[in-house]
Amino acid sequence: MFIWESVKKAFVPIVLVVLGLFIFNKYVYDINKGLETITETFSAIGILVVFFISETILGLLPPEIFIAWAKKTANPILTVSILAALSYAGGLLSYFIGKTALKIKSVKEYLEVKMAENLKNTKKWGGFLILVGALLPLPFSIACLAAGMIKYPFKNVALFGLFRFGRFAAYAWAIFQVVD
Repeated sequence: MFIWESVKKAFVPIVLVVLGLFIFNKYVYDINKGLETITETFSAIGILVVFFISETILGLLPPEIFIAWAKKTANPILTVSILAALSYAGGLLSYFIGKTALKIKSVKEYLEVKMAENLKNTKKWGGFLILVGALLPLPFSIACLAAGMIKYPFKNVALFGLFRFGRFAAYAWAIFQVVD
């Protein structure tokens, strides 16, 4: 039930984001033109650094934007591979940030007292949550941060997180069909 409720909560925002991007691209601003401007204005290293920071700190910028940007680079497949590796590494770093956050007394008390029921479910379904974070357009770093906070085994996070590479490959294939 916990998993189903979580998936139901994520479905509507995902559909709204996709619909919003479609409407934005069609009626407000040509995303292809924006990507060309970004590619011409900023260095690839700078963009990759911003992406890594985003993927480490709560995944605030959607990876799909960077995947679309990758299509405009000299070697799109290599760039998407680098993005996937940076996303994976950012998630693993988030795991350790989560573990470190537990050393803060107020965070630990909050988790143990106010989030006790959620923690129980998260520990039970931790692998599935990492898998969902790796595959779906939900911030992977948040799933990894939570895994670190509940002391979920790192080897499982690293293993389930590998699905992030499959997500990037699938999304790159789809996005590359749309981006010129």
